[in-house]
Amino acid sequence: MRPAPIELLYGRGVVSVSPPAGCVPTLIEKRAMPALADPVGAVARALAAPVGAPPLAELARGRRSACILICDITRPVPNGLFLPSLVRTLLDAGVPRAGITVLVATGLHRANEGAELAELVGDPWVRDTVTVVNHDATVDRDHVLLGRTPGRGTVVRLDRRLVEAELRIATGLVEPHFMAGWSGGRKVIAPGVAHAETITTFHNSAFMAHPRAANCMLEGNPLHEEQLAIVGMLGGALALNTVIDDRRRLAFVNFGEIVRSHLEAVAFARGYAQVPVRRRFRTVVTSAAGYPLDRTYYQTVKGMVGPLDILEPGGDLIVASACSEGMGSKHYVEAQRRLVDLGPDGFAASIAGKPHADVDEWQTQMQLKPMRVGRVRLYTDGLDAIGAGLTGLERVADLAAAVAESMARHRDPEVAFVPEGPYVVPVHVP
Repeated sequence: MRPAPIELLYGRGVVSVSPPAGCVPTLIEKRAMPALADPVGAVARALAAPVGAPPLAELARGRRSACILICDITRPVPNGLFLPSLVRTLLDAGVPRAGITVLVATGLHRANEGAELAELVGDPWVRDTVTVVNHDATVDRDHVLLGRTPGRGTVVRLDRRLVEAELRIATGLVEPHFMAGWSGGRKVIAPGVAHAETITTFHNSAFMAHPRAANCMLEGNPLHEEQLAIVGMLGGALALNTVIDDRRRLAFVNFGEIVRSHLEAVAFARGYAQVPVRRRFRTVVTSAAGYPLDRTYYQTVKGMVGPLDILEPGGDLIVASACSEGMGSKHYVEAQRRLVDLGPDGFAASIAGKPHADVDEWQTQMQLKPMRVGRVRLYTDGLDAIGAGLTGLERVADLAAAVAESMARHRDPEVAFVPEGPYVVPVHVP
């Protein structure tokens, strides 16, 4: 009897995979995450009872300016749930509307404009009431030099609108991150609103190659350590942290001092996102987590890195990603072209020792990780032939056929399926 079809997150929906006859599937998912029954009320309670800080209404009293950071369109952050409460609390406490800025923490990603910005902010009242603007890491005059980090000497330049605000609030989603350990909190500040010089320093090949620059790792992670140092140089900040379930429903929210509140959110998310698995597999099928993460191939690399701990060396990793906007930035396309031309070892040699990474080449460097473990194959309907060639991967047209081919190749019917992609991190536990 054939196993039931398995649905992988893909674009704004799912793609269904029918495991071939003889397949013995193992479905790897996080345990059920309880969605909050009253998410708006939960936000209000978080603002009134922060972690390691007084209530926001008290903090805002007498302040003339506030900067609220939000993640860009690549993250499914429920901004529409919490931004109205944040802004209303600031206004009610006397912060003038002209002094409140919502700053999109783009890092080195492109700006979010028009309908996309409306989708990102989520509530028209917020857009009509306060200033909403994109960060641009390349505009020197928009940044303030804070000095160098004490440990590794990274030059720190941050967006002036954050640095000069009397209240600084980072908001975001806490989920596994394949470089920084966990997203959200301090990461929304750097790289979120850092200058290109800062970003390309702690995204250089030495940082990326560090064994602790990995999913779900904070202790000893050089990116995390630099981010904490940058928060200290800034003089601290506040954070509103969220965790969502696989249906994008709010499961956790807190507010408070940025480091303590973020760690509390990480502790909650870790209990769901990291899934112990008793064996490794020669065939692993996963996704890039669907919209908005799989809009570009650039973000798809996260889906490749997520399940590496359970991929048997020499095995097949099959990734489904819509790539509805193509490859990504022109800088990333150039990095991928070098990967294809030079090969994995040649590309690694070409970036070794550089003090500053080229823009977006760190994602190509991270792709080397799965390529060195096994054969990586891509299912997508969003790339043309040129784009597919630049991935450096074999493209598959039929997921079920690719699974069948891998099973036959390895003479092993056991197949792992990770439908939620990088939002689930399987951990091999012997």
